[in-house]
Amino acid sequence: MSCMIRFALAAMFCLAFSARAADVAGVRIAETASLGGVELKLNGAGIRTRAVFKVYVGALYLAEKKSAAADAIAVRGPKRIALHMLRDLSADQLGGALNDGLVANLSEAELARFKLQIEDLKATMEAVGAAREKSVVTIDFLPDAGLRIAIDGAPRGKTIPGEDFYRALMKIWLGEKPVDRALKAAMLGQAG
Repeated sequence: MSCMIRFALAAMFCLAFSARAADVAGVRIAETASLGGVELKLNGAGIRTRAVFKVYVGALYLAEKKSAAADAIAVRGPKRIALHMLRDLSADQLGGALNDGLVANLSEAELARFKLQIEDLKATMEAVGAAREKSVVTIDFLPDAGLRIAIDGAPRGKTIPGEDFYRALMKIWLGEKPVDRALKAAMLGQAG
């Protein structure tokens, strides 16, 4: 094989590899995330829109890729949902959207069961304050600790225990009534 052909193949490989790196709405999404000593893989990422407005790029990280919502929700161990903000949102807007997503996807019995965790989540969102454009809100689950929210890597509020609650929270994006169906498909790696 000539040097020119090898060079062309290498260049095509590099282009293909760089094209695999997630770039959504001009936001560079990391292919991996380290959480609790575990390397998580980007399961998928997409844009959350509301009406005609782009709100954030949502990314789901799991230890192993899953394309079915139930399988992604059931994965045990560390998990991350990263929200790369495309516009400013107040704590009320962010917290209200999370609460609306829970109400849409959980039964009355589940809402009652998770009442204390939901109250803690609301308090944490108040501690977060506003999420500014270009900031990254991470919603992590660490098996030894629980749900932890951070903005640009700085933890906010208290850690909320319970993997079952984190699974319930995942339904905001992956449940039967997701906040955005196209975003759900993208986070499950099903988007085009």
